[in-house]
Amino acid sequence: MTEMREYLYKILVVGDLGTGKTSIIRRYVHNIFSTNYKSTIGVDFALKVIQWENDLIVRLQLWDIAGQERFGNMTRVYYKEALGAIVVYDMTRTQTFEGVTKWKNDIDTKVALPDAWGGGQIPVILLANKMDLVKEGHGQHANPNELDQFCQEHGFLQWFETSAKDNSNIEEAARHLISAILKLEEEHADSIVRDDTIHLNQPKDQSSSSGCC
Repeated sequence: MTEMREYLYKILVVGDLGTGKTSIIRRYVHNIFSTNYKSTIGVDFALKVIQWENDLIVRLQLWDIAGQERFGNMTRVYYKEALGAIVVYDMTRTQTFEGVTKWKNDIDTKVALPDAWGGGQIPVILLANKMDLVKEGHGQHANPNELDQFCQEHGFLQWFETSAKDNSNIEEAARHLISAILKLEEEHADSIVRDDTIHLNQPKDQSSSSGCC
């Protein structure tokens, strides 16, 4: 019988004030939408449990970080041990896109992958949110070529146009991020096993071969 595996991943959800971070999380976790959410103060949390495969459960701990927190000193604490992140901007307010690079830089300078995974930047995706309002004539759709280039230049995995109201592309975006984290998990799990095997197969006297003559 195949042993069940379970992974717990901490995911940051960041972006400027009012970009729809909380709505995205509520839609993804609880499949609900409301226009009456109050702005997050500090940080909020949500847990999503996913039966990823028959023998694999992924638990996501989603950290909903207030838009104004980038200007404070607490983000380093909030970011600690995160393995992935989602940066959100509002397509109906172009000024929120200006904050995307600042949020990405904040993440890159304050959190990294575990040493066992080789360190380096955590995977980050970009969400161009409120697609439903763009369809109604507010703002404009993201330019695919420009965002492809932007993501490549700034180290984003991928970007998605999303709508929490219409439940558009939120599941797809999350799966893309989770897949990237799982790939890192499995790659480095294999390397750890190989390292252990090498150490176990070394001659017993190898560790004592050095010394002064």
